[in-house]
Amino acid sequence: MQVWLICWVVIQVLFGAHLILPLLLGIIALFKRPVRCVPQKLVSEYDYGIIVTAYMQVDLLPAVVETLLRLNYSNYLIYVVADNCDISGLQFNNEKVLLLRPKEILSGNTKSHFYAIQHFKRPHTHLTIIDSDNLVDKEYLNELNAYFALGFKAIQGIRMAKNLDSTYACLDAASDIYYRFIDRKLLFALGSSAALSGSGMAFTTALYRECLEDLKIEGAGFDKVLQMEILKRQLRVAFAEKAVVYDEKTSRSDQLVKQRARWIYTWFKYYRLGIGLLINGLFHLNWNQTLYAIFYLRPPLFLMLLFSFIFMIIDIIFFQHMALYWIGAFFAFFIGFLFSLRYYKAPRPIYRSLLNIPVFIYFQLFSLIKSKKANKISVATTHYYRNDQTNPSNNHLNEL
Repeated sequence: MQVWLICWVVIQVLFGAHLILPLLLGIIALFKRPVRCVPQKLVSEYDYGIIVTAYMQVDLLPAVVETLLRLNYSNYLIYVVADNCDISGLQFNNEKVLLLRPKEILSGNTKSHFYAIQHFKRPHTHLTIIDSDNLVDKEYLNELNAYFALGFKAIQGIRMAKNLDSTYACLDAASDIYYRFIDRKLLFALGSSAALSGSGMAFTTALYRECLEDLKIEGAGFDKVLQMEILKRQLRVAFAEKAVVYDEKTSRSDQLVKQRARWIYTWFKYYRLGIGLLINGLFHLNWNQTLYAIFYLRPPLFLMLLFSFIFMIIDIIFFQHMALYWIGAFFAFFIGFLFSLRYYKAPRPIYRSLLNIPVFIYFQLFSLIKSKKANKISVATTHYYRNDQTNPSNNHLNEL
């Protein structure tokens, strides 16, 4: 067999493996014992600093603060960091809320986080990071405590869609559900780490400071750097499936392009970190590092599907025996994707939106073109959804 043909087959097998692996790992996970949490009545209340970050927009801050004040918990303070924001219209008449406006523009997640840490009114043992567009379930901190009590120092909660007001929002939610099931639930169930997702995550304050305080992180992707720092210390990120944060999904095409451009940019920017983690995991026979690195190195879903489809078309024309491999791979992906939607009880609008996947991929290809200038296009996602009675989406604020 010629060298170029061997390379062609190997490349295809590696791409196709990422379509097949989730289904195989899901089957294996069925035979794994789930992590048993300590009953809440036996867990003491840890002291939390809840950091809420906002950049330029403050419209949604009252809603997220209101849900945080409704938490079924007492030992916490809320630090709202309003970076480059007009806070003249904001007023929180509660001693648990501290509104912070940096004198200089920070333009960075970690800078805002450490600004809050520097202004902690007391030495909180734990911290959790919430975005300005989030809403939080009242049992959020109690659910985190159940995992901290087991000795975990880093935890990712579950981010559910708070709006399904457009096809883009529904497709964004479908993508999020797939990654939630594969990269968080399955990886954690199999003894690796759940992937961090930027908000709805919690840490011991000591670990967060140890990982990031001396690092200079510019632009998006701080969660990827933080994840690698945690894994380098041979720690696992737990997945708290009942620690619920409601997250705003992209509802407009321009919003989608800017957001995905930043995400694609960070994947290319920090790709090398995954290679280093994989080599280290294999060398030290560390299952946590190795398994996580394999999924970390996987291309963004739209690229993986697009290239896989191109490979299949070429094989149908020239290498029919390999085309069978792709048929099987796509079937495995389809089953795994549908199972993730069913597991998290995706509502009907999400299923209906799947017919528009080609359009979704088109806009992400447009994002790929803009990814080199992602940090210049925007620093944060602009939010358009509102929690009011006129919005056709579910009013989560009233439900919490």
